[in-house]
Formats: sequence, structure tokens, C-alpha cells
Amino acid sequence: MTRVDFYILPDMGADAAMRFACRLSLKALQNQLDVHVQVDDAPAADAIDALMWDYPQHRFLPHQVISEDDPTSTSPIHVGYSQPLLQAGLLINLAADIPNFFGRFDRVAEIVVGNTREQGRDRYKYYRDRGFPLHHHELTDWEH
Repeated sequence: MTRVDFYILPDMGADAAMRFACRLSLKALQNQLDVHVQVDDAPAADAIDALMWDYPQHRFLPHQVISEDDPTSTSPIHVGYSQPLLQAGLLINLAADIPNFFGRFDRVAEIVVGNTREQGRDRYKYYRDRGFPLHHHELTDWEH
């Protein structure tokens, strides 16, 4: 069954969620997990694509933006706003909604920042009501 981790950050903006997604992606790579970062649209995919070229600082994260036109990738990290081909690994959800394909992944990461706390509570209830194992991580000083 898919494990769902909630990462609660004290930060306020979506840019913090994207930076944390990069850190989670790096950790997943070190543990030899494939990663899919789900975003809402092409501009969001472009934003995290740009960030993965040099964040964490001086680290390139091997990734590829996938699209409905070309959902294939040979990179260990996929960034996209459509359904990925991956069937396992880590799904980092930066989208406004819970993707209907989340159950195909071993793990799901939900990143909650200050302005998305209510949405985070709703997501927590959604997963809890369906019996998924939930884990909660309150993080401070996570960029150091």
C-alpha cells in the first residue's frame, strides 16, 4: 500500500515547496528511487525544471519535463502535469489536487507550506479515510 508523507514547512510560498521537492528528489536519487514531480501546468513545470539545474546549490538533478505529447523519459526524475508512465517510486505532489494515479507509487510526498495548510488538512483526511499509512514531518531549518 502506498505510504503518504506530509512535510510541514514553516515557509509561506510555493517556491519553498519547489525547493523542498528538489531536496526530496535528491534524497530519493541517493536511495535509488525514481521520482515523479506532479505540477498543475507547463509554467509550473518550467519553474521546477529551472530550479533543478542548480538546487540544492551547485547540484544538478537529472530530470526531464514530460508532457502528454511525450510521456517517456530516461531520467530518474520526471516533472509533469499529465499522467506519468512510472509505476513505482516516489510521487511528489505539487499540484492543487491529488492525482488519481497516486496509488501506482510506493510513496507520496505532500508538501505543506503556510498558505496551503487548509488544503493539507483536506488531503490528510482524504488519504486517512481511505486507509493509507500516513506520516507527518514538521520541519524547521530544512535548508541548512
